[in-house]
Amino acid sequence: MTYDVIVIGGGAAGLIAAGRAAELGARVLVLEKNKKVGAKLAISGGGRCNITNAEKDERLLLKAYGKAEPFLYSLFAQFGVEDTFSFFESRGLPLVVEANKRTFPNTMRAATVVDTLRAYAQKGGVTIKTGAAVTRIVAQGGCIEGVECGTHTYTAKNFILATGGVSHPETGSTGDGFVWLKALGHSIVPPTPTIVPLRVSEPWVKTLKGITLPNVRLTFYSNGKKAFSKEGKILCTHFGISGPTVLNSAGAVADLLHSGVVTAAVDLYPKLDQGALEKQILSVFDANKNKTLKNVLRLLVPEGASRGVSLLIPVETANKKVHSVSREERKVLARTLKHLPLTIEGLMGFDRAVVADGGVLLTEMDLKTMCSKKIDNLFITGDLLHISRPSGGYSLQLCWSSGYVAGTVAGQRKTGQ
Repeated sequence: MTYDVIVIGGGAAGLIAAGRAAELGARVLVLEKNKKVGAKLAISGGGRCNITNAEKDERLLLKAYGKAEPFLYSLFAQFGVEDTFSFFESRGLPLVVEANKRTFPNTMRAATVVDTLRAYAQKGGVTIKTGAAVTRIVAQGGCIEGVECGTHTYTAKNFILATGGVSHPETGSTGDGFVWLKALGHSIVPPTPTIVPLRVSEPWVKTLKGITLPNVRLTFYSNGKKAFSKEGKILCTHFGISGPTVLNSAGAVADLLHSGVVTAAVDLYPKLDQGALEKQILSVFDANKNKTLKNVLRLLVPEGASRGVSLLIPVETANKKVHSVSREERKVLARTLKHLPLTIEGLMGFDRAVVADGGVLLTEMDLKTMCSKKIDNLFITGDLLHISRPSGGYSLQLCWSSGYVAGTVAGQRKTGQ
């Protein structure tokens, strides 16, 4: 059987593309290498699925995509943030908006997003083959003729590549798409993990594995000189630091690491200056005069963080009753709480990356249709495109937009439109 459209990859972009093409009457086949579709989608957003960013001002939204901004206006005009809301909510999955316009399904379960997309595809009659790893793409004369899966060859009039990039390779995103695209004549920018946690050397952080430090300022230094700061929350891990504030700093930190030693400082009280913090510490001490500093410390730091922060305080001082702590020792404590030290050893790899950049140059794409300029019947979506973006729903929105438009154009070709 020759299909109208074959979609390689059953993730976010692939499923919405397949469903849309089928909705327009196309015979669609999805080939997914995993045992089930949506493996990466099911773990996105910590299992909650940050489905989009609710920034309704399109210009502000697209600025988040950096140098790709001018390429994306036509694409997002066809399927943007409001379309994403309508798509899911009209299919019985209301969305909720949280801080920084991060948007999630009201179920707070990524699995329900996968279920919605699967149902969309199945309603249109899409054939989904799982455990079907594509081993070769057969092309001739500027067109793809078919794809090989082991001993099986599948043919179609149009092909949508939606294999994802290289982040979270355990979910099947192992960079196969980049290899095929390069063989087909596309220029591929080598991927690097851009939204990724950071490795640090300090024991105090690793002691706090699983603890979140909310409302802090994180300042990075290159060779001792201040580079930049961000405010937000930080998640401490067994290897270093993570969380939105860190993930969205990783690209800039990667650039700094090329120039030398990168250090950082965590300010637990970004809204208070040194003097105001000393007064607050004294107030806490006055209310707990007969307790030791190490026992009072929990009243001065985020919940659960006293164990790690205590490692930065001299043992002799920590064991003192607070009424015996000197003025100079209070000053040192205040400086410590405003400058918790970090030494950045490097970025974590693709296995922990939320997003990796790299991929097809946008100049080799028609972003109005998501069609390759080099292969007449090939559409390329999502993470296969060289587009940098921050965390916060931007990556999945790119998948929805590119997948839906690719599915629309490929589906319309079936009827010769």
